[in-house]
Amino acid sequence: MKKEYTITVFTENQTGLLARVTAVFTRRHINIESLTVSKSSIAGIHRFTIVVNVEEHMVQVLVAQLEKQVDVVKAFYYEEDEIVYQEVALYKVPTQAFHNGQSIETLIRSHNARILEIEPNYIVIEKTGHQHETERLLEELRQYGIFEFVRSGRVAIVKPMEQLNTYLKSVEKELTDAG
Repeated sequence: MKKEYTITVFTENQTGLLARVTAVFTRRHINIESLTVSKSSIAGIHRFTIVVNVEEHMVQVLVAQLEKQVDVVKAFYYEEDEIVYQEVALYKVPTQAFHNGQSIETLIRSHNARILEIEPNYIVIEKTGHQHETERLLEELRQYGIFEFVRSGRVAIVKPMEQLNTYLKSVEKELTDAG
């Protein structure tokens, strides 16, 4: 049965690595629902956060294939209850929508969103949350008009202690014991 999984891939920061990582998914005809890349808590190591909707055996194959890539340190996969995650969405709406009373202001407050910028022709609103929350605000803002909408990929932290640190400590210990 297909399910949503969040894959974290820890890598060295090398040119062309993004193409090689995404090729693992392309070869298997798997759509990446969300992709975010950033520094990790370990100097010199970057973190890919990838969301896919697949069966568990396929996510296991993906993680194994990712770990075979040169410059990939380690990869893990998680179910939704094993992570804390958020996305950021930005909405550009016409300034005139605010001229019709407080209804749009009340809407923004009810969604715990905030105004980032006010310009003569538009206002930029920010909402942080899960995808269904940012989508709900988008649908409600449509009645006022939407000039632009953009949502980031998922950023996630695992609930258990970071597995990469544990993994790296074990590798370091093996090297020390062998030397």
